[in-house]
This record gives sequence, structure tokens and C-alpha cells, in this order.
Amino acid sequence: MNAQVDHKAGKPLSGWRVLVPRGGPWGDGVAASLRAQGATPVVAPLINFAPTSDQATLDTALEDLRAGHFDWLTVTSATTVDVLYAHRVQIPVDTRIAAVGETTAAALQAVGYRVDLVPERDNSAAGMAEQMIALEPEARRILTLRSEIAKPVLTRMLVEAGHDVRSVVAYRTVGVPVTDRIARDVASGRINAILVTSGSVAEQVHLQFADIPAQTVIAAIGPRTAKDARRAGLDVDVIAERQTVGALIEAVSRLALPHAADEVQL
Repeated sequence: MNAQVDHKAGKPLSGWRVLVPRGGPWGDGVAASLRAQGATPVVAPLINFAPTSDQATLDTALEDLRAGHFDWLTVTSATTVDVLYAHRVQIPVDTRIAAVGETTAAALQAVGYRVDLVPERDNSAAGMAEQMIALEPEARRILTLRSEIAKPVLTRMLVEAGHDVRSVVAYRTVGVPVTDRIARDVASGRINAILVTSGSVAEQVHLQFADIPAQTVIAAIGPRTAKDARRAGLDVDVIAERQTVGALIEAVSRLALPHAADEVQL
């Protein structure tokens, strides 16, 4: 159990080494936020994203999206935004866009897409579905783009509410082996905290780090991810109140710096 501490002025994470489990622009942004709080980020991508195994179906869906076939597009991850941007999809003004949370909304806006809906309370597929159902009492045509391993919660809830939903796999999630150095740093306790930002990340943390020291903080980006992490076999130490990177970093910064067995070695 990690003790709670007051924020230090300016740099509450001074002395911390924090594993960031994804690379690319997302990982760079998280690393910058951690540095601003005084931490040393260790970017070690545990997952990456591969093209869908059914590209023809995705291409057809994106063409229909461009043509204005859908009333709504739902976006449940920043990776889906990457797919839209890579395909240079122009979304008609009459097609509304729902983002699952603030992080996904920011990713959409960063590449020029607007955002018409973000769940007010529950940043999850279920929370998005509930708000869309309340907003749209009449049947609408909805495109849901998802990962190959995503649970069909959003699609199921929208279909049960009477909407015409096309669910299409936009990408696949694959594991990425970490370097031996990163594995040693985790095993030794030199990594003070591991950010767990999805169920896929949780599975890779459990798979790749067989011996995580008890003092290493496992931080989950919201209750649903914490549930997935526990199901994967991880002991979760802290849970962000909101499903945002800022809330996750803030949650970690409230804890005392755990002892690191190899803190001073290079």
C-alpha cells in the first residue's frame, strides 16, 4: 500500500521513473506531461497497431462515411483517429462525431476533425451509448469503428435501442516485446510506476513483466481499465478518477515515491 502525500510545489513527481506504455505522438505527449511534473518518463511501447485484416470492408465503410451515409460516427480511441487521418477521410458536416473521452476528442481536434459529443460522466463505450440513446430517440444510421479485440458493448446497446449500426474493424492491436534493459529495470524496481491505459496494455504488462516488485505502482486510467487490469492478473495501486492522461498523472503524483532497488545505477 502506497501512502498518500501532499503535492510538492511545482514538481510532485520529482525522482520518479514512470513507464509510458505507448510510443508515437501519444507517448511523446505523455512523456512531456510527466517531465513537467518532475518525473523521468521511460517510453517503452508495449502495444502497437496493425492494419485490419479486412481492408475491403473498412474501405467501403470509409467511402460511405465520405458520401454522407451515416448520421453519426463513433470514435473510441486515438488510434481510430490515426486511421481516419491516414485515409484522409473528409467527414460531411451533417455527420456528427462522438468521442469516447477527452483524450480521443483532443486527438480528433488535433488533426482537424470536430467533436459533437463527449460523454459527460462515463468516458466509456457504455457511457457514450447511453448519452447517444438519450439524445437520439429516433433510429439513426451509425458507423462504429473499433479495434479487432474491442468488446461489442457500444454496438450492442445502440442496436438494442433501435439504431441502424454498422460495426467495422479499423485496426488490430499487437504486442511489442520490450528490450532486456526495460525488463531488468522493471524487475529491479528502478521503474517506480507503470501507466496502464487499456486492457491491451494490462495484458502485455502481465505477460512481459513476470516479477513486478510490490513497491512498483500500477496506475490505471479509470475504473474500467482497472477492472481489465485485475482480470489480467495485475494488482492495481491507484485509479484515475477520469479517463484522461492528466487525471492518471495526477493520481500518481498524490503518492509517496516508492523505494527503488536500483535507483542510482545507470
